[in-house]
Amino acid sequence: MRIRWTAFLAVTLVVTGCSGGDTEEPTTSHYLSLGDSLTVGVQPDEQGRGRETSEGYTDVLYRSLKDADSTLRHERMGCGGEDTTTFVGGGIPGCDDRYEAGSQLDQAEEFLRENGDAVDLVTLTIGGNNFTDCVEGVHEEALGINGIGVDEDCVADGLERLETEVPVIAERLVGAADPSTRIVGMTYYNPFLALSLLEEPGNTSQSERTVEILDRVNASLTASYEAAGIDVADVDTVFDGSDTEVPADSTTGMPVNLQRICDLTWMCDAARGPDIHTNLAGAQAIAEVFRDRLR
Repeated sequence: MRIRWTAFLAVTLVVTGCSGGDTEEPTTSHYLSLGDSLTVGVQPDEQGRGRETSEGYTDVLYRSLKDADSTLRHERMGCGGEDTTTFVGGGIPGCDDRYEAGSQLDQAEEFLRENGDAVDLVTLTIGGNNFTDCVEGVHEEALGINGIGVDEDCVADGLERLETEVPVIAERLVGAADPSTRIVGMTYYNPFLALSLLEEPGNTSQSERTVEILDRVNASLTASYEAAGIDVADVDTVFDGSDTEVPADSTTGMPVNLQRICDLTWMCDAARGPDIHTNLAGAQAIAEVFRDRLR
């Protein structure tokens, strides 16, 4: 039996070795995620400080895509704090260190050209930080101030940069990508709805203004992406951004859009918030919008 088993092993090794020489390694495919802090899963820690995690919408999306393609690799190229201006030209120290080519856009173009049709998917999340500093919560009991403030000059500047720079971003990405590469950009949800909780009942003019601003932001993003042939994942729909009705069975008395912000982000969390980023449930909801668009 020992002789027969040894002979069997020898034959097996020879056969395996010969057949292995003719077997091609599976070709690696790539998913490239680009953008801001939502792209890299920033969430507040127990001290309320933002930290990159593996629980962003891009990570959730990647895990589901990898189930169908085991060769797929996730290239996480996003950086927290990136707006449209820095995405194109750089300028954020913590982000610039990541991009040998210059800016995130420069690095993305280089990656797309080098990998060609091996890049299956690109997702893009950019523009929200054009407006992050335009809205502030105000709560000063001693002064009798209770509400939020919108810096209209900041909004005007953010919109101008959005409307001039996103078309450039879209056109350059499409120009660098292989025709077979799918590129999907996203709209934004409105975390500042939660600041309406600081406003006096019946005086919600500033939070309502943020809805108007976001509508214009998302319309601009959609128009720029579609003009360049980029698909759009309309994330605001899953957050019910325009639904101001209070459900009859609501236990909080909040309208649908505000309840969704509280459920899917850290804005209403007393321990870690307010923080504009999605929690895991929010990341999963956004990933599902992308999955639906890819289908």
